[in-house]
Amino acid sequence: MGFPAAALLCALCCGLLAPAARAGYSEERCSWRGSAPSRPVPSGLTQEPGSVGQLALACAEGAVEWLYPAGALRLTLGGPDPRARPGIACLRPVRPFAGAQVFAERAGGALELLLAEGPGPAGGRCVRWGPRERRALFLQATPHRDISRRVAAFRFELREDGRPELPPQAHGLGVDGACRPCSDAELLLAACTSDFVIHGIIHGVAHDVELQESVITVVAARVLRQTPPLFQAGRSGDQGLTSIRTPLRCGVRPGPGTFLFMGWSRFGEAWLGCAPRFQEFRRAYEAARAAHLHPCEVALH
Repeated sequence: MGFPAAALLCALCCGLLAPAARAGYSEERCSWRGSAPSRPVPSGLTQEPGSVGQLALACAEGAVEWLYPAGALRLTLGGPDPRARPGIACLRPVRPFAGAQVFAERAGGALELLLAEGPGPAGGRCVRWGPRERRALFLQATPHRDISRRVAAFRFELREDGRPELPPQAHGLGVDGACRPCSDAELLLAACTSDFVIHGIIHGVAHDVELQESVITVVAARVLRQTPPLFQAGRSGDQGLTSIRTPLRCGVRPGPGTFLFMGWSRFGEAWLGCAPRFQEFRRAYEAARAAHLHPCEVALH
């Protein structure tokens, strides 16, 4: 969803733009830990409503820990080059995430909410920026009387999107943790765009109430594609088991038969996008291929 970046525009117009946020970059400038920029207040913390601190992190992976959030921060990821290829960033909150909201900045001054106070989505949230969009996040403190115990912390991953030629709906497929069956068109797009495409069976499902995640243990019979390497095929015993995660609210249960597991890699873990039964995907793929409507070739044999 989009919101006018009122807080950001106000700060810029009023000349309250802070040169940098206080405290700690990591040595390689992959992570940042600190509090908001401002003048001291009696509590010893820092708070100046309307101020916007500027941060820049150059690595593809890192972490942000905003202590005692007050005011706002603007975080640029992976450098400011607007000519870069489309990019995808995934954020995973460190619980408890408190004291702030995190937005993705969009062209035209709109903000898209990614993280808010509360339990939040399992696995975090992902956002895609186009080739001319600056990869920036806007962190805004939420008002609280006592900020001394509040910390807004999250990990991030940034990667280039090397498939800009595919339809726009393909880039968001499976990254929002939506619990719904994939249509035939979405199944075909997922086979072309997912980080992994695995033909296998479900060994078991475990539920983690605290993390609000379900862990699907699978045995991979074939690895059709994967980036990065998360699965090994053709192995038996416990060493051949691999985990795929999905939000607990999706209500995943074990079922018989073989499936085509497709999804995304986030922070070294596999997250589920679409998981049709193999015969269901074969039917959709062969029908699309006969009509010359398949978006890419998939080796089913």
